[in-house]
Amino acid sequence: MAAPRNATGDSFFAWDGDVLIVNILGKPSACCDAIAKPMGTQLKVSVTATPKNGKATDHMVRFLAPLFGVAVADIEVVFGQESIHKQLRIKAPKKLPPVFTSP
Repeated sequence: MAAPRNATGDSFFAWDGDVLIVNILGKPSACCDAIAKPMGTQLKVSVTATPKNGKATDHMVRFLAPLFGVAVADIEVVFGQESIHKQLRIKAPKKLPPVFTSP
């Protein structure tokens, strides 16, 4: 049986062992870097970087790494490097932003 295309099911995140899979709805060219509330099966993340040649995604990964207590190299962009719709795999996060623990 083939694996489902959406590894997170009805949520914006799922665990694969010690790897956190997160679906992202990116907002480039924002006024500030911020994590907002989930929108359906995606977590909204705004970044100040402009969406040119994947630079906003690179900036997003650098913004998110310390929030999860990991190195930039521990975050893999599975798809969406040059899209607002992306999926990240975060290896063994040491902490989680509040949006992951609040109802």
